[in-house]
Formats: sequence, structure tokens, C-alpha cells
Amino acid sequence: MKWLKNDDSTDGVEVEEGGGSGSGGGTGRMFGKIGGGGAIIVVIISLLLGKNPLQMLGFVNNVLPDNSQQQTSGHVGTIVDTRADNDSNFARKVYLSDNEIWQKIFAEQIHRSYSKPILHLFVDHTSTGCGQASTVSGPFYCPADSKVYIDLAFYNQLSQELNAPGDLAKAYVVAHEMGHHIQHLLGVTDKVDAARQQLSDADYNKLSVKLELQADFYAGLWAHYAQQENTISLNDADIQSALNAAHAVGDDNLEKQSQGYAVPETFTHGTSEQRMYWFKKGYTTGDINQGNTFSDPSLN
Repeated sequence: MKWLKNDDSTDGVEVEEGGGSGSGGGTGRMFGKIGGGGAIIVVIISLLLGKNPLQMLGFVNNVLPDNSQQQTSGHVGTIVDTRADNDSNFARKVYLSDNEIWQKIFAEQIHRSYSKPILHLFVDHTSTGCGQASTVSGPFYCPADSKVYIDLAFYNQLSQELNAPGDLAKAYVVAHEMGHHIQHLLGVTDKVDAARQQLSDADYNKLSVKLELQADFYAGLWAHYAQQENTISLNDADIQSALNAAHAVGDDNLEKQSQGYAVPETFTHGTSEQRMYWFKKGYTTGDINQGNTFSDPSLN
């Protein structure tokens, strides 16, 4: 993946070197509920691609918001570690490109105004509108404060622990969380949350899968337009790196790794095949109308 446009803007970006203590999180988890010895690995990345902030593994239940952390909006601060600094700059570029693309889609296709989220980059701990977050929280989106939270240490885990290296794999992380922001703006997240009170756990899990797969589709949609508008240049290896990331975080793959077998009734984010399919569909079609996972009969 090669950047063809350089944008030095830091508007809407927050970076902190540390944060408050705690182990809470927000919306935007990448992984489904899972048990056994793999739970720790799952929790590390659980917030990457979307779920209600207080659900996954009971991990952040009853965590109250804490907004005491000092943050600097619109300014990229100093990250001591060189790798983290590079990842910070990379995430910033994806965020800026994503905002630019969704601004156009909202204006030209959805015919609504677009409001961008804040990108908050941190290492170790941070405070969020959805509670405390730490390294084990992983990347997530918090609808309470409309912020995308990325723990910069996660990129190393994505490459080494999940065997999903590559720049487009890293971009997929940010673009998916931005997809959850789009769902929040369109009222999809609120509808899914409201339905929780009326559904069994099994039925709600199916709804959660549709929410996650739509965010995967939106991530693919970003890649489509970013390449079309010559913001990035992609080759087959880049696309494969993103698909590898989508495969790695499939519920079936994670459950088999952690407990040796998969339980479809517990899936909350979709299988590896589904996650790859919806990302690729967004990338290949570039048509937002193709991303209504909630009306897809194959997901019922």
C-alpha cells in the first residue's frame, strides 16, 4: 500500500503518551464472545470492529464514564517509541482519508450532513466516554463521545499474534471503526441497541453480526474510493493483507483457536468467510447500497 497524497493536517486527532488506569472500553470491538484460554487474546482485540461497549466477555460491565484525562484536540503529541510514532502517522492518514470520502458520500449519495469523529491515539491507558480503556481493550469506537480509539500497541499484535501484517490490514482497523461512526450517524447503532431489550441472546447475536459485517463493508468501501481518488495505490498483496486480517478475526477462527471448536450461536461478529466477503464486497462494488447486511437473507 502506497500513499499518493500527503496530508499533514492534525485536525480532529488526539494523541496521548499514557492514560488513566482501568480496563474498560467502548463500541467497536472486532471479536466475538469467546471462552477458554484464548479469552485474553480475544479481549486484546475485542474492541476492534464493533459491539456495544459493555458486552464483550463481561469485560467492561458497570464501568462508568471518566472524562478526567487531559487530552489535546487537533494536535499530534510526542510518541517516544519510533514504531508507535509511525503507526500514529499512518492511522492519522487513514482517518483523514476516511473523513474526506464519507463527507462526499454523505453529500452526494446519502444527502445528509456529515460530522466527523475524533481520532484518539493512545498507548497503555486512556479515559473515554464509554469508560476506562487499556491495552487489553484494543481499538474501538465510542458513540458516547463520537471518538475512534486506537491503542498504537495493537498494530504489533495484529501482525505478530494474529499473523495479519501489512499496511492495508492496519488501515482496515481504523476504517472499520470509522464504519461504526457512520452507523452511529445513520441511527443504525441506536436501533440495534434498542432491539437488545426485545430479543433473546441468540437473536441479538445475529443482529450484532450484521452490524459488524456492515462495518467491514464500509471499511472495504473506503479502500475502493481511496484508490479511485488516487489517495492510495493498492496491489493484490495489499488486498490479501486486509482479507487476512478479516479472516483472523472471524468468530469461528477465534473460537477454534481458543477452545478447539466453534459454537455458531455465540457468534457476534461473523465468521472468517463472512468478514472477508463483506470487506471485499465493499471494495469491489464501491456501492453503499450494496452494504445493507440487515436485509441479506443469508445472514438470517
